Amino acid sequence: MALFNFRRDAAPAASSADLEAFLQGYSIEVMPRTAEKIEDFRAILPKGTRVYIAHIEGTPIEDMVATAKRIAGEGFDVMPHFPARIIKDKATLADWIARYQGEANVRQALLLAGGVTQPHGDFHASMQLLESGLFDGFDRLHVAGHPEGNKDIDKDGDTVIMQALAWKQDFANRSDAKFAIATQFCFEADPVIAWANKLSEAGISMPIHIGIAGPAKLQTLIKFAIACGVGPSLRVLQKRAMDVTKLLLPYEPTEVAGDLATHKAATPGFNIEQVHFFPLGGIKTNAQWVTDNGGAAGLPVTA
Repeated sequence: MALFNFRRDAAPAASSADLEAFLQGYSIEVMPRTAEKIEDFRAILPKGTRVYIAHIEGTPIEDMVATAKRIAGEGFDVMPHFPARIIKDKATLADWIARYQGEANVRQALLLAGGVTQPHGDFHASMQLLESGLFDGFDRLHVAGHPEGNKDIDKDGDTVIMQALAWKQDFANRSDAKFAIATQFCFEADPVIAWANKLSEAGISMPIHIGIAGPAKLQTLIKFAIACGVGPSLRVLQKRAMDVTKLLLPYEPTEVAGDLATHKAATPGFNIEQVHFFPLGGIKTNAQWVTDNGGAAGLPVTA
């Protein structure tokens, strides 16, 4: 696919100022079971950090809402996932929204199809969730993006994905909510830059919150990358796995974050607005990496 034949000359190492600016306002993703391991998010996250709460199939809504309530109570904006394919019907969706708003004052949501092959009920796509009207009045709504494609949606290209993003852009243009595209994680900058440029050329102007995997064991990242359908940039991990000197060292996202930071600093109007971290090696580990590499962008509330 031509999208992934894009190449740039080797990018210079990102300056500390560029990387700090790029990481400023980053978001991070948790699950109820991983959030339980953090005594106080204020000790590790900067003020105002948006915390996504991933809703994995089988997780009780009570656990999701309790996690949202706890993190919101510590002063952070929470953005729970609403995976269309695990929501039975409109009544269930309305109940979830009422619980989140009533107990945690949730005003933000990530709407996505979800990784379930067979829908549990009436919904199979995030567009149906938007059309339900139940998110009217939310301050911010994010939709999913896939810089390296999504074989569950488009097996031989990205036509359907691009059409869906165009539909969501049109919806966003008519909505009072702020919209953004939150993406799957990638390990290489070139495919991301090419994809972001393609969206701009297609008139899709929703800002992109680019997914980046936090520090983790190489084996862990390869497992998640294969399970999540990460494509061309997986070669970065595969190449690393072939280097015996690096095989046992933890992966850190320094190169991909640095390359994107350099490109953003040099390219006015580049439509990546923020970084969204998937803390596959642990929330504390990820937050510490930002603190070590992002200067003021990583300073926790209690610092």
